[in-house]
Amino acid sequence: MHDDQVDVTTEVVATLIQEQFPQWRGKAIRLVSSTGTVNAIFRIGNGLSARFPLRLADPGETLAVLEQEAEASAELAQVSRFPAPEPVALGKPGAGFPMPWSVQTWVPGTVAFDADPSGSDAFAEDLAAFIAALRRAETRGRRFSGQGRGGVLAHHDDWMAECFEQSERLLDVPRLRQAWGHFRELPRTSADVMSHGDLIPGNVLVAGDRLSGVLDTGSFGPADPALDLVSVWHLLESGPRDVFRWTLGCDDLEWERGKAWAFQQAMGVVWYYVESNPTMSRMGRRTLDRIQASME
Repeated sequence: MHDDQVDVTTEVVATLIQEQFPQWRGKAIRLVSSTGTVNAIFRIGNGLSARFPLRLADPGETLAVLEQEAEASAELAQVSRFPAPEPVALGKPGAGFPMPWSVQTWVPGTVAFDADPSGSDAFAEDLAAFIAALRRAETRGRRFSGQGRGGVLAHHDDWMAECFEQSERLLDVPRLRQAWGHFRELPRTSADVMSHGDLIPGNVLVAGDRLSGVLDTGSFGPADPALDLVSVWHLLESGPRDVFRWTLGCDDLEWERGKAWAFQQAMGVVWYYVESNPTMSRMGRRTLDRIQASME
C-alpha cells in the first residue's frame, strides 16, 4: 500500500517472540486479514495481538509513538463500556524487522467492513453511547496538537488540493471542490473533547446488529467534538444516522462539521488506495455518496 512499506511474516514474528517474549513461545501465530493501513496485525494464541508498523521510520521515533499509543489505549479502555484493546508489551527491532512493535489484548468480534451494521438503529444508539462516554472523559487541560484531522478544517486545504488533482479521473471533482468550499468555512464554537480519532468500519467490531468493541485506540485524545462524527457517514444509512444524532444530541453546526471531517477523510482514501486497498477506496466513495445525498 505504501512505497516505504516493510514486510513482516509469521516466521519473523515467531522469531521475535521467541527471542523477546519466551513466555509466549509455542503459541499459534496467525496473520490477521485486515484493511488496516498503518500496522500488520498478527494474533498470538487466543488472547493477544501483535502490531507491526507498515511504514519504515526511525526506530526511536517509532518507539515514542508506540509508547504514546499505549498510554492512550489504556486511557480509552478505562472509560469505554465497550471492549477495547489494552497494552501488554512493547517489542524491540530484531529478526529482520527494523522497528519497535507492540502487543495488545485481543478483542473478539467482526469488523464492520464484514458485518455491515449500516441499517441498525440499535448499533447507531451504541455508537452514540460510545462517543458520549469518550466525551465525558477529562481532557486534563490537553488540547489538539496534531497535524491530522481534529483541529482546523481549513488547515487541510493543501491536502485537499492534492486529493482533487489525484481524483480527476475517479470522481466528480468540480462538485466536490464546491462542497469543500462550504465545509472549510464552517466555524468552530466548541472546546476540544476526548475522541477516538479514526472511527472507520475497520476499527469497529460488530456482533449481531450491536457494537461489540472498538479497535485502533492509540489516537485517543483531545480534538474537535465533531471529529468522531465521521463514523456516522462511514457506517450508517440515513435512518440510523437520525437515531444517532438524536441520541448524541448534535446541533446543526456540529453535525455539519462532522460531515466535513468525513468528507476530508473520504477524499483521501478514494484515490490513495484505489489499487492497493480497494475496500478502503470503496468506503471513501460510499461515504462521499452519502454526504452528497444529504446535501441535495
